[in-house]
Amino acid sequence: MKNALVAGILYQVADLLEMQDVPFRPQAYRRAARSVESMQRPVEEIAREGRDALMEIPGVGEAIAEKIEEIARTGSLAYLDELKGGMPINVDELFSVEGVGPHKAKLFYEKLGVRDLDSLERAAKEGKLCKLPGMGEKSAQQILESIKFARTAGKRALLGHILPVAEDMKRRLAALKEVEDVEVAGSIRRMKETIGDIDMLVVTDAPQKVSEFFTKLPNVERVIAKGSTKSTVELAEGVQCDLRVVEKKSFGSALMYFTGNKDHNIAMRRIAIKNGWKLSEYGLFKGARQIAGRTEREVYGKFGMPYIEPELREMTGEIEAALKHRLPKLVGYGDIRGDLQMHTKWSDGVNTIEQMAGAAKALGYEYVGISDHVGTLRIAGGMMAGGVAKQDVAIAKARKAVRGIIILHGAEVSILSDGRLDMKDAVLKELDYVIASVHGGFRQTQEQMTKRIIAAMENEHVNIIGHPTGRLIQERKPYDVDMEELFAASKRTGTLLEVNAFPNRLDMNSENVRRAMELGCRTMINTDAHSSEHLKFMRLGIATARRGWAEKKDVVNTLPLKKMMKELK
Repeated sequence: MKNALVAGILYQVADLLEMQDVPFRPQAYRRAARSVESMQRPVEEIAREGRDALMEIPGVGEAIAEKIEEIARTGSLAYLDELKGGMPINVDELFSVEGVGPHKAKLFYEKLGVRDLDSLERAAKEGKLCKLPGMGEKSAQQILESIKFARTAGKRALLGHILPVAEDMKRRLAALKEVEDVEVAGSIRRMKETIGDIDMLVVTDAPQKVSEFFTKLPNVERVIAKGSTKSTVELAEGVQCDLRVVEKKSFGSALMYFTGNKDHNIAMRRIAIKNGWKLSEYGLFKGARQIAGRTEREVYGKFGMPYIEPELREMTGEIEAALKHRLPKLVGYGDIRGDLQMHTKWSDGVNTIEQMAGAAKALGYEYVGISDHVGTLRIAGGMMAGGVAKQDVAIAKARKAVRGIIILHGAEVSILSDGRLDMKDAVLKELDYVIASVHGGFRQTQEQMTKRIIAAMENEHVNIIGHPTGRLIQERKPYDVDMEELFAASKRTGTLLEVNAFPNRLDMNSENVRRAMELGCRTMINTDAHSSEHLKFMRLGIATARRGWAEKKDVVNTLPLKKMMKELK
């Protein structure tokens, strides 16, 4: 699937056009990029159906459809290369630095001759950046820190981008009559937020035929190795995939071994040794006799443990809890009854209210919440008071058009730098619920940021704090906030803390989820969807909550509507 590749190139085109002060077109490219990255169907399949099929994608006109065809066919775009070639700077390097977008990059070049990461670093160290308009010593220091982050980030792929790829490969292999069993292992199975590579295990009596099929899958770019027990390929998505053939009697122990993590496996092997056993990917042995290994449950059962879910296998106390039979009853992937953060064409989404509600209904949800941006957040098309009132009328019409699901009218409002909300209370109080989020001013001190968010929590109309740390995985570090203070305020005010399921957010992360649950806070898992396809990201948020040991009782949108609304204090 080249969706992420196509979207990434379209985003780059938008940035470069914006840098050239081209009107309107940057927004068009970003709209198309959001649509493409959200699709579950491979964009290259649509491209094979012709340009008219591509133009059915929201936001894609004929000119952009032509470019998508080229990317799907060649993996690159001549137009992007042309734009980059006309630039006197290394845009890839400069844009990788948090806080450096088209306007800043242009300013740095025109005033200081900054062309790449090295020259930007020199300018910051020599005190030149802080003399520019809109900059200061603090801003220059933060760019220096971001340069360090940029040099190390981006080595792994996002779970949300690679998980569908791995599952598609698994489906194709499972369809072979020669394949008895197949499973994805590794960090994908543990649902880690970033992925280094893909590990797959297969049980078959025809390893050569399966290997031949595997190495010729549509997204295989290069065959690195091909054998009867292991084959390795490089995928179009930029990651490697290993396929290992294992015996049926060892499938469970092999799956356990290759799922990891390493520390969890080492601890289990040590317990085996204490019992006079040996544990490896081939099975659990007492002397030369295999006593377990066909399934993971069989292996854990021999140790007197219940099954440990893959998301918990991070050596954070799960083995001790299992031995004491005190593992949490994790929130399930089918437990969510509704999604309360999503955006439509009324702000920066690509679908209508009816389309979002219909997609949520198809997922089996009982309720759905429309939470378009309100206020002066220009880049997200925030609505002012009049727009909110008009949307209320539109939602009333949508309720009649889409039966079988309750549509709530919410909003996402920005928390301003001083803790005030970017919309009047008189407007917010008329809504079913309010999500308050930080969308700018990320550079405040810990004390300032903490007070700012707590001030929003103390507003009687705020029900949920959206993406509480503001991080963008591999793009932007979390802002500096005292999470312990936030957890205390959440407990005191009853404000829910969101687990944002969008692939490059997954915010709160699993560590914060676990701490919040320990302190008695409650959370809500939302997708922050900007298209109907984004609603399927919910499982990434559920996985994050599970990795944080969250149970069903900890997640408010597992409740039926009336009980859920009572929790929106």
